[in-house]
Amino acid sequence: MTAEVIVPEWAAPAEVRALVTTRALGDVKDAQVRARLRALLPAEPRWLRQVHGTTVLEAPFEAGAEADASVARVRGEVCAVMAADCMPVLFATEDGRAVGAAHAGWRGLCAGVIEATVARMGARPATLHAWLGPAIGPRAYEVGDDVRAAFLARDANAASAFAATRPGHWLLDLYAVARQRLAALGVHRVSGGAYCTHTEAARFYSYRRDRATERMAAMVWIA
Repeated sequence: MTAEVIVPEWAAPAEVRALVTTRALGDVKDAQVRARLRALLPAEPRWLRQVHGTTVLEAPFEAGAEADASVARVRGEVCAVMAADCMPVLFATEDGRAVGAAHAGWRGLCAGVIEATVARMGARPATLHAWLGPAIGPRAYEVGDDVRAAFLARDANAASAFAATRPGHWLLDLYAVARQRLAALGVHRVSGGAYCTHTEAARFYSYRRDRATERMAAMVWIA
């Protein structure tokens, strides 16, 4: 199963477990793929209906609830987000008593889904671990002036995460913005952020590259 999932390399406590699927496992919206995935997990994931917002739910909750992040404090409750260019961000407290998963595309990231998830974790930010999962990378993600303006309106420091390309367009580093936001909150134990779903075609789905609907999933739970 090693080609089908990625196990995050982070300093979370031993009782915290996490994984991210790859395209080798298949589209996690498919029932058969979910059945294979379920065999790797302690329970069915708490799937969300993701809308690029900032709502954070605490497990247990009804599967398919509208939100873009979730947290869990109960053993065996699996927080899950789906993505195929958007950035999944996983969280864990240093005592292993809470975990979380956020879906951070540019809209949710700009609006504050990371901040909302950190707040819902219920622990001092300095005690949190965060892991930035596979997303479209800074050399592949071109956006327009409107996206840059939206980020700068919230935080002028975000300018450093943009690199000019052709007129009116910029390369956006989602990972850099996430690290900025986490640092501003006081979260400094941050790992991951070295992937590119767009260029690593053999490994990851990418909506921007393929204009297809397949999705991967990032999950975290307390064992």
